[in-house]
Amino acid sequence: MSDTDMLTRDGMAALARGGFAEARDLLSRACAPGIDAPWLALAQCCNRLGDAVGEEAALDGLLNQDIRHIGALLRKGDLRGAAGDDRAATSFYRSALNMAAQSENVPAGLHPLLARAEAFITLAQERYAAFLGERLAATGTTDASARVAESVDLLLGKRQLYLQQPSVFYFPGLPQRAFYERDEFDWIGAVEAATPAIIAELAAVDAQTGTFDPYVRSAPERPRPNNELRDDPRWGAWYLWEGGAPVADHAALCPATMAALAQTPMPVIAARSPMALFSRLAPGTEIAPHHGMLNTRLICHLPLVVPDECGLRVGSETRGWEVGKALIFDDSFEHEAWNRSQQSRTILLFEIWRPEITADERVALTLLFEAIGDYDMVD
Repeated sequence: MSDTDMLTRDGMAALARGGFAEARDLLSRACAPGIDAPWLALAQCCNRLGDAVGEEAALDGLLNQDIRHIGALLRKGDLRGAAGDDRAATSFYRSALNMAAQSENVPAGLHPLLARAEAFITLAQERYAAFLGERLAATGTTDASARVAESVDLLLGKRQLYLQQPSVFYFPGLPQRAFYERDEFDWIGAVEAATPAIIAELAAVDAQTGTFDPYVRSAPERPRPNNELRDDPRWGAWYLWEGGAPVADHAALCPATMAALAQTPMPVIAARSPMALFSRLAPGTEIAPHHGMLNTRLICHLPLVVPDECGLRVGSETRGWEVGKALIFDDSFEHEAWNRSQQSRTILLFEIWRPEITADERVALTLLFEAIGDYDMVD
């Protein structure tokens, strides 16, 4: 038996009979970096003796030997927290929680310690937020711009980071903006001014037909969409432009709406765009979070019939609709919508080019999208 093995044996025996000082002396002589040493037992001795420095050093040795040791990570968090180092404690606790989430068999004895770690992280985050809030408020930093304020919210975990994730086509180099503001578009005023006439035409459509098709439709030549509202008219569509062409009989019923749409920078792409419709969400209907196909466009909503308890979340920001005031957003961000009222919600929905895409790029993208569409028709 080697000297190290004898020291370990004698140290463990001393620990078992409560001779913590003797055990610490023997086990510390048995522990050395780079060998399979009784670091955990040494940490336990130090703990019983109130030797926080020695305990932390032993835990460091154990973690150098086994970086995934959940118990050691939790105890390191305890010691750093007791020392007033919230950020270090949080990092150890997060590591322990991540390891536990990846483990199939976490010992039952660790469950309350993991719960305590989660509680500490929450309180530490609140202390961190309060400190930053006071410091930044005193200097006026968060008032510098909306982007600065948003960056602080992301830092503090008050917002989740969302990025463009179009399901089909990604165009690089565009700003990561979920919403655009109405005053950024010089054509918005003319479209909004037409709202009363558009509402009147919508009422005439309802009086004449009263039927909207499902917005999400199955196609026989494609897999069925993975959408709870597939082929469901609760999310309804009544198209004015579809597949790049006006729907003649619908357009004839809505001349004011068509005239308003003509003033917008809608893409003109054969068999694809423009696309414009009355979009209706039935009472009690929710559209699950999803991503649009492209990040080369923005989606515009002109609210027409908007009861209370309706909303739209794009990325981390939620907005409501207000009749006659356009809402413009990038649907390549994760987004969802809901109507929790007892009445239908109806908007005029259409797409426009993103303003950052140059005229030459629009020409190139138009040719590209038309080529993609033509490929489907090649024998």
